[in-house]
Amino acid sequence: MKILAFKPKLFSTLKNYSKETFTADLMAGIIVGIVALPLAIAFGIASGVSPEKGIITAIIAGFIISLLGGSKVQIGGPTGAFIVIIYGIIQQYGEAGLIVATLMAGVILVLLGIFKLGAVIKFIPYPIIVGFTSGIAVTIFTTQIADIFGLNFGDEKVPGDFIGKWLIYFRHFDPVNRCDTGVSIISVVIIAITPKFSKKVPGSLIAIIVVTIAVYLMKVYGGIDCIDTIGDRFTINSELPDAVVPSLNWEATVADGVIGDRHDSNTELIAQGAANIITPLFGGIPATGAIARTMTNINNGGKTPVAGIIHAVVLLLILLFLMPLAQYIPMACLAGVLVIVSYNMSGWRTFKALLKNPKSDVTVLLITFFLTIIFDLTIAIEVGLIIACVLFMKRVMETTKISVITNEIDPNSELDIAVHEEHLSIPKGVEVYEINGPYFFGIATQFEEVMAQLGDRPAVRIIRMRKVPFIDSTGIHNLSNLCRMSQKEKTTIVLSGVNEKVHNVLRKSGFYELLGEENICPNINVALERAKEIIGEN
Repeated sequence: MKILAFKPKLFSTLKNYSKETFTADLMAGIIVGIVALPLAIAFGIASGVSPEKGIITAIIAGFIISLLGGSKVQIGGPTGAFIVIIYGIIQQYGEAGLIVATLMAGVILVLLGIFKLGAVIKFIPYPIIVGFTSGIAVTIFTTQIADIFGLNFGDEKVPGDFIGKWLIYFRHFDPVNRCDTGVSIISVVIIAITPKFSKKVPGSLIAIIVVTIAVYLMKVYGGIDCIDTIGDRFTINSELPDAVVPSLNWEATVADGVIGDRHDSNTELIAQGAANIITPLFGGIPATGAIARTMTNINNGGKTPVAGIIHAVVLLLILLFLMPLAQYIPMACLAGVLVIVSYNMSGWRTFKALLKNPKSDVTVLLITFFLTIIFDLTIAIEVGLIIACVLFMKRVMETTKISVITNEIDPNSELDIAVHEEHLSIPKGVEVYEINGPYFFGIATQFEEVMAQLGDRPAVRIIRMRKVPFIDSTGIHNLSNLCRMSQKEKTTIVLSGVNEKVHNVLRKSGFYELLGEENICPNINVALERAKEIIGEN
């Protein structure tokens, strides 16, 4: 098997690159770079690091993911989904621990890509994805309550867990800084109404520019200084830091559907892994593909990974020459931006629609959602997957039926077309069992229970397996035991209609040596003839 198939999209798209394509990429890259600015700052601060680290992540990770990635239009950088995880790691292990964790995650991603495990995401049920995404949205909103209402906790440290945060909020909810609350509300309103008159310029950028200028003027000319800004809390460093290798203490597919193209998930994993290995060396935080910025890239005409590279260059220029201006951005305005981010991430309409689905899906959805909020994302996904697997097996067990036919078989009732064939009579001393569904450990004992209920000992038992898509070791074990038990009771087992996949599994297991090749029949007609021969021999 060929393991490594690393094919970055950039190099294949440059083969037929044109001036028109570059112009489209240039415009898209500039716009995406501007869009990414407020989000990178907001995600950095919300994650518990300084604002420039969010931008550094967007620059370095965005460049590497576009350079080495398997998608034409993917834009990489810090995302809202990582806020909760990053904040929790920093709270427990500090920024040094975050660097180590990010490096390890990067190595794991590269290995997943090398061993072609990029499609493993398809095995995660949709309710789990919606559940933890909505849970993250609620958690992000919770982290912004303090900045929205301008709460002052004194020397008390804000806990990292959901319940702890709300307990400290309630203890310090009086007094509320009305200026901060007003700034947040105005920011949310601006972001919400911007799409009505501007499709290309993002509302978050307009809100930050308008609100920052307004707050600056009020502070300088109106003497209003009750609104905290980034500069009041952080010292901004407007340069790209040198790479530093940490000292380790070991004790301590949205875009594809829009553009009609297919990305290489394994190459994308390697690219994102490389980004998460290199970015933390410069003080950055974990990064991945960002849906909002990717969609902005597509909607503004981005054609190739060049647009993503240009977006990184734009952010670098902003960091070097305009970053000092970021100190005037109000914290309450960034909180407003993240409120909209959490609202969009919540997918409440999808969440509401899933509540109308089968109870098993609703159970997985709600458990994943509440575990994400109350505990953390890792526990939520682990428990959600286990419950989803158990409920899936239960559903398969419920759909797998074992029936007994003792008189005659009506071929017309088994097809969706009328064939007007004569009924097949079952000889005396013969029982026909039909297994409809997979024969695995979940239902393997069902067969024995059905036989125990009948309590008789026919000369021949025909087992129809035409509707058995697969069989596992437990199923083979039970069939072998049934065959041995039947031989002791002078009953012959005949299999009918075994499909090729199950046929190969049974042959490799040695079951056919126990049963006898002559008792393996391609269809029920042949099986009934074989049964008559066995009865005649007896």
